[in-house]
Amino acid sequence: MYNLVKFTAPVFIFGILYTTIRTTLDQEERDWINYAKNQWSALFVPTICWTLVYLILIPSVQQKHPYHDLASFLWQFVNGNAAPHLWYNTMMLQFIILMPLFVWIYDQSIRSSKFALIFFIAAMFLFLTWIGFYYKNVFTGELSKALYLLDRVFISFFIYALLGLMFVRYQSFCKAFLKKYFWLVVIIFAGSFLYINWELAKFGYPVKLSNAPYYKYSMVVYDLSIIFLIAGLAYYLIERQSKILPLIHFLSKYAYRAYLSNVLWLFIIWKLLDLNTKSANVWSAIIVSYCFTWLLSFASAYSFHEAWQWLKQHLLQIKI
Repeated sequence: MYNLVKFTAPVFIFGILYTTIRTTLDQEERDWINYAKNQWSALFVPTICWTLVYLILIPSVQQKHPYHDLASFLWQFVNGNAAPHLWYNTMMLQFIILMPLFVWIYDQSIRSSKFALIFFIAAMFLFLTWIGFYYKNVFTGELSKALYLLDRVFISFFIYALLGLMFVRYQSFCKAFLKKYFWLVVIIFAGSFLYINWELAKFGYPVKLSNAPYYKYSMVVYDLSIIFLIAGLAYYLIERQSKILPLIHFLSKYAYRAYLSNVLWLFIIWKLLDLNTKSANVWSAIIVSYCFTWLLSFASAYSFHEAWQWLKQHLLQIKI
């Protein structure tokens, strides 16, 4: 089950770049100031607020070394260790800051298909070299403690961002390819999924989830196959103007903020239902905690958003 959802970070990065390039920055004149303002309110402010919630209200969910003074508090705040899932925010926000670089790459690919091909091949080579280095020296090597923060450096997910960019640049080709070879993508997905589970089982039992990192070749193949599966499904739904699309767009609007809150809700559910006991059924605990966490995370994201909009609207009406 863990491996089955071990694609979310690469897919999010792919989606962020694809959406931003396609809808916001695919223009001759870019308003970077407005872009910065929008990203600050949409991504940075929620991240700051929720990081403070975890550090102040439930500091027990911190990773690695908990803070003990102001300096360590600030370090935990920025390094992604304030909660188990916030490493992703540290990594993802780097791509938001580096968006001008990706727009430049996109512009160059528009001017020259040769540049796009050479750049993508070179980037893939460097990315695979990086993954090999990380797996050998950090995941299984002696540098695991000293360099563990490399798992949240943007270069570890660079290729997925570049792929999102290329999907915009060569959208017609991507649609045609997926329509013709979707069956092959399904086979690669199934094969890679079985393989990464076999790899995890080789470490023995009890299962240690840290033995299933993103940074190994087999996981890269699995993640890429998932991206192509989702893209193929999206093209299929769009062509048929599926009625489920409005729901997908609605949920995607609140997905990031729901993600930020999920550990808090999981923590509360786990405590209220007393699931951390030997008598608790594992499958029941997984299903109940997942469903309630999902519902509460999206409900709170929607409620907080609506409350903030209402507050801003009424504050603007107050004459000072």
